[in-house]
Amino acid sequence: MEALDMREDYQDNSAAASQNSLQLIAFSIDEQIYGVEITTVREIRAWNGATPLPNTREYVRGVINLRGTIVPIFDLRARFGDGKTNPTKNHVVVVMSVGDKWIGILVDAVSDILTVSKDDIHAVPEGNANDTELLNGIVTHDSRMVGLIDLHAVVAGAKEDV
Repeated sequence: MEALDMREDYQDNSAAASQNSLQLIAFSIDEQIYGVEITTVREIRAWNGATPLPNTREYVRGVINLRGTIVPIFDLRARFGDGKTNPTKNHVVVVMSVGDKWIGILVDAVSDILTVSKDDIHAVPEGNANDTELLNGIVTHDSRMVGLIDLHAVVAGAKEDV
């Protein structure tokens, strides 16, 4: 009987811990690490190119057909204002859901799955307007700073005014 009670206590503590923690897929652009909530990630694919679209911003690489779904691909390096990525076979596209739509972001590499406490997430310091606009927060994990991507902000304004 006591073992059962301990198990229930463990499950209660585990549930409380999971409500206060967040799992992230971490990926890199140059030396900087960024992350998105793991529940938004649908697939990680090798870079195979994208079909360009007219009248889109420089950070929109184009679209891919993913099993019948048209997915726009955003170059995260360009979105942060650091110039277009020159993709190689080592670059990857992280396909994610943003609301009821799917998007892909082109990154250098996927590095890890991180579990962080929500209490450890800090506000983005003022400075670079792109960083402030495109990040939900910053968390330190294993002495690395990880920027938490705001996916809605990344896709906002993708079409140019014509």
